Amino acid sequence: MKAVVCSSAELKVVDRPDPVPAKGQSVLKVSRCGICGSDLHVRHHCDHFGKLMRRVGYMNFPRADEEVVFGHEFCGEVLDYGSGSKKSAKPGTRVCVVPMIRKGDEIDALGLAVRSPGAFAERVLVDESMMVPIPNGLSDEVAALTEPMAVAWHAVRRSEATRKDVAIVIGCGPVGLGVIAMLKARGVRTIIASDYSAGRRALAKRCGAHVVVDPAKESPYRDWNDFGFIGSMSGLLELSVGTREKLGKLPLPWHHVWRLAETAGLAPKRPIVFECVGAPGVLASIMDSAPFFTRVVVVGVCMQPDTIEPSMGINKEIELRFVLAYSPLEFRDTLHMIAEGKVDCAPIVTGTVGLNGVDAAFEALKDPERHAKILIDPASAATTPDAGASARGRPVREPAHAL
Repeated sequence: MKAVVCSSAELKVVDRPDPVPAKGQSVLKVSRCGICGSDLHVRHHCDHFGKLMRRVGYMNFPRADEEVVFGHEFCGEVLDYGSGSKKSAKPGTRVCVVPMIRKGDEIDALGLAVRSPGAFAERVLVDESMMVPIPNGLSDEVAALTEPMAVAWHAVRRSEATRKDVAIVIGCGPVGLGVIAMLKARGVRTIIASDYSAGRRALAKRCGAHVVVDPAKESPYRDWNDFGFIGSMSGLLELSVGTREKLGKLPLPWHHVWRLAETAGLAPKRPIVFECVGAPGVLASIMDSAPFFTRVVVVGVCMQPDTIEPSMGINKEIELRFVLAYSPLEFRDTLHMIAEGKVDCAPIVTGTVGLNGVDAAFEALKDPERHAKILIDPASAATTPDAGASARGRPVREPAHAL
């Protein structure tokens, strides 16, 4: 079979033996596979990424000089099973897969271990238990977005955002766009998206953002006062002293009323900010600019050391939540939400290439005005991303006047 391998930051198409399934495993014909930001990072920062992973106990991450087949955002068609497998889905069934595979007593991440190749290939070996059949005739192009959208769904769930919350998404790459789509699906009424790229701001609108902001011209926190957020220490002190003064005028002991209010869940209003950039300085900028009591959900993966001022977080009582991936249940639920039309993530797809076009796709993804998510179709002969249409046949980019 044909596969794309990465070694010493070089991508090339090679011939590899077809994978042979063992008990509990299945071989899939890859239909589509997305190129993830982590693939871009690992290509050039593999050894650094590997050191980080070993520090958290994942010991099978590849070295830069080894040959690894990327690809963990994929869907495919069941071809065969290993002897003794349950064969829970008939051959020909289209499935998405939680990209983890058992190797004895260890678990590998597909596409991030030399011995567990990913789906930048014509075939991929998966665990049968990790397969989820694709419902409702969902297209391969959209089904392949299940994995990154599950990351977004996990982030939104961890944020505990409700319909009444104000959600601010910083960075409208694939991660940020996924978060926006999931916030919309959750029914959040105020979604503000911020990105320097006009093209990505247009995509954010299509994914469900109510307000889009160019941070070069205005702050995404500019309307904090309109939402009733506290933006200064003087405001916080006034809230504390003023509340005590008002309660003191009631015919009941002020401390009882205050306690009842806390029990009822009354608290100062605060936004939920999703950091979806993953670059040094962004987190510190959010902490410096956001209102008091902001909950910050860190979704973007920053691969370099970064610096924040803890005293700023303390003074504002900012809450930080870091998120990683998703559970198998969140993965399954994400696929069904997409297939049932509760989530529209099709605008995220901005191009498709064949295996021979993967190197060009990695290069194209450097331009945020052109692309967000590029898919690989192993059956395609395309050597450059097709930016002409999305997965549902709509224009990928808005007309020039809309940008």
